[in-house]
Amino acid sequence: MKVQYRVKSATEFQALIERKKSDKNHHFVIYHQPKTEAYARAGISVGKKMGNAVFRNKVKRQLRMMMQDIYKADYSFDCVIIVRFKYFKDDYHSNYQQLEDLFKTIEKRRY
Repeated sequence: MKVQYRVKSATEFQALIERKKSDKNHHFVIYHQPKTEAYARAGISVGKKMGNAVFRNKVKRQLRMMMQDIYKADYSFDCVIIVRFKYFKDDYHSNYQQLEDLFKTIEKRRY
């Protein structure tokens, strides 16, 4: 996922989360809103309770790799992905499938 397609600042994260429009499953919570730029953007958040910094960064790297395949810049929404604890109990492919299904659910709404 290219840097320009990422939500990075804390104020942007807060704006997306405060909108309170979300979809969730056992592995992820995704807050979303109609895109504000010409392209869709995504942010990733892993809480401190999930583990130390090395472990959290590993999870973020995995999610960025999943997003390269799943997330498209022509989506009609910006989103923030929050990882839930169940993510760590399943393997990469199961988590990939869960994330893909969640994005399909969101895209069906068509902003």
